[in-house]
Order: sequence, then C-alpha cells, then structure tokens
Amino acid sequence: VQLVQSGGGLVQAGGSLRLSCAASGTFSNINDMDWYRQTPGKQRDLVAAISSSGSTNYADSVKGRFTISRDNTKNTAYLQMNSLKPEDTAVYYCKAIVVAPTGGTYQYWGQGTQVTVSS
Repeated sequence: VQLVQSGGGLVQAGGSLRLSCAASGTFSNINDMDWYRQTPGKQRDLVAAISSSGSTNYADSVKGRFTISRDNTKNTAYLQMNSLKPEDTAVYYCKAIVVAPTGGTYQYWGQGTQVTVSS
C-alpha cells in the first residue's frame, strides 16, 4: 500500500492550499485517514482526522480554517487549508489505517509535503 501526497507549496498569509493523499495497492478498506504536521525539532501533531463514515476531528489551532474530506471511490483524502498563517508552516503528512484482505489493520504514511506560509 502506498500513500501519495500532492499539493502544498508556498503561499502568503491569508491564502489557501489544498493537499491530497491518494492510497493505492491491495486492501479491503480504509478506516481513518488523518493529516499531521511537523516542524523541525518537534513532534508530529495531528491536524485533522476523518473516519470511513465521514466523522471529522480537528486540532483547535485549525478549527474553522481547515477542512478534511475524503472520496472513498478514489481512496483519497483532502485537506483544504484556508486563512493560512505563518505558524501553519510545516511538513504535512497523511496517515491511513488500512484493512488488509486478511482482516488485519496496518498504518501507512505519505511521503510528506512542505507547506510554507509567508507573512
């Protein structure tokens, strides 16, 4: 199973970006799909999460600005980021909990994508 991320880049404060995370490979289902972010020297923190049924959860710092969504037909999760702030600058990673055909669940990470917000 591979998670391939796209999107990200450089944007001015107040701008918007959209991240995508597409899962490919052999699996029965994808449970939660999450977005994390990490800055140098710090731990990777949860930004937003979405269950297979569409229930969402957000970090307080992004509530009202970021929206997580998913398209189960494309095995893809999205993170729409609006009203970006310089403190949103980080490497963003997607994570998926994948159900294997055998029934076991496994965690996979995307390759990470840099988001830089200039002031």
